Amino acid sequence: MGNNKSNKKESTVKHALVVALGTFFIAIVISSYSQLFLERVSSMIFAFALLLAIILVGIIFDIVGTAATAATEAPFHARASRKLPGAKNSIWLVRNADKVANFCNDVVGDICGTVSGSVGAIIAVSLAPTFRSVEDWIVGTTMIGIVSSLTVGGKALGKNMAIRGADKIILIVGQMMSLFQRKPKRPNQTAKRQGKGN
Repeated sequence: MGNNKSNKKESTVKHALVVALGTFFIAIVISSYSQLFLERVSSMIFAFALLLAIILVGIIFDIVGTAATAATEAPFHARASRKLPGAKNSIWLVRNADKVANFCNDVVGDICGTVSGSVGAIIAVSLAPTFRSVEDWIVGTTMIGIVSSLTVGGKALGKNMAIRGADKIILIVGQMMSLFQRKPKRPNQTAKRQGKGN
């Protein structure tokens, strides 16, 4: 019993370290590319579009993470028995709801929150000269308020949707995952290829 508990603690610590390091590097890469993009883009429309896109990604992943914890496994077994696409992936998402929620809500959510904050700050600095009669800190504070309100409001609305339609959302995500999986070759096709080779 003692060994099992220690092994679980070690695996939990390792998982946390991997997630923390992965989040660190991903955040740096995304933030760097977004800043480079903003430096080359002179239009504020594209800058705001990038900001909204980052916020939207965070909201979508938050919906998926919440839906994974709220979904039930039973409805997907019937689909899996009929070998319908996405059913097995949906079951996997529900069974690993804690890891899915950690990745979607914490990893991706925190990265999007950090990056959207930095992008909003860059936009605020770019807009400051336009509002010469307004102090810079007011422009920056207003931008932070806009980013925060969009993020928190969007996630609040998304969580409500995720809880009500958890099974449907997880099924859609499972079907999307199945599109990126390699389909195994059929035995007949393999046999035909071997026969042609001989």
